[in-house]
Amino acid sequence: MDSVSWARLEDEIGRRGATFWWRDDDAALPNPALERLMAFDVPLALAVVPQLAVPELFHLLKDSVSVLQHGTDHRNRAAPGEKKTEFPATEPDELALERLATASQRLRKMAGARALPVLVPPWNRMRPGLADKLSSVGFIGLSQDGKARPVQGLKQVNTHIDIVAWHEGRRFIGEEQALSAALELMSVTDPVGWLTHHEVHDEAAWRFLERLARVEGVRWRSAAELFSYTAPGHG
Repeated sequence: MDSVSWARLEDEIGRRGATFWWRDDDAALPNPALERLMAFDVPLALAVVPQLAVPELFHLLKDSVSVLQHGTDHRNRAAPGEKKTEFPATEPDELALERLATASQRLRKMAGARALPVLVPPWNRMRPGLADKLSSVGFIGLSQDGKARPVQGLKQVNTHIDIVAWHEGRRFIGEEQALSAALELMSVTDPVGWLTHHEVHDEAAWRFLERLARVEGVRWRSAAELFSYTAPGHG
C-alpha cells in the first residue's frame, strides 16, 4: 500500500519535515551485533547497563554515539503482582538512589565525556516517587516510552516505536507497522523516537534500519543535543 511505503514516508517528510532520534538498549558487552550497529551513519543513543558493562565496549563506539545509563544491573526486582522493574515499590528510595549513583560513577569512569547524566529505566519503567528524586543524584534527563508521565525538573525525551515484537518471538514488527507508526507520530510528536535492541534483531530488523538510515530529508538529532547537555570542560 502506498500509504505505508517508503515513498509515502519520504513524501510526507519532504512536505512537512521530520525529526528522528534513535535509542538502542541493553548494551553491556562488545559483540558482532554491536559492531553492526556502529556501521550506521546517524547519531545513536546507546543505553548501557553500568554494572554489566566492560571497558572494551566503549572502544567500539563511534564519535556520534552518546551513552545513557540503563538502570544499574538490569535485574528484575519486581514484587509479586508488579510488572518487571529494577526499582520495585518495596525498595526504599534511598537505597535505589544509592545504587544509581554508584552505577553512574562506574559508567562515567568507562565512558568518559560521551556519558550523559540521563537515565533509561529497564523495561521503560520507574515508579513516580523515585523518578521525582533523580535530580538529587545528578541526573538531568530521563528517557522512557512515549506514554511516560512528565517528571518535574528533568528533561524528558522518550521513544515511541519499538521495532521488536517481544511477545511474538522477538521478531521485527514489520515494515508496514513501523512506517504506519512513523507517519502517524510525525504529526503529533517531535522528535519521533526509535527504540532498538541490537542483540535480538533478526535480519528483517537490520534491513529495515539500513533503509531507515537512508531516508531523505530526516533531521537526525543526537541525545546530547536533545538533552541540551555539554560535558564539563567542553564549553
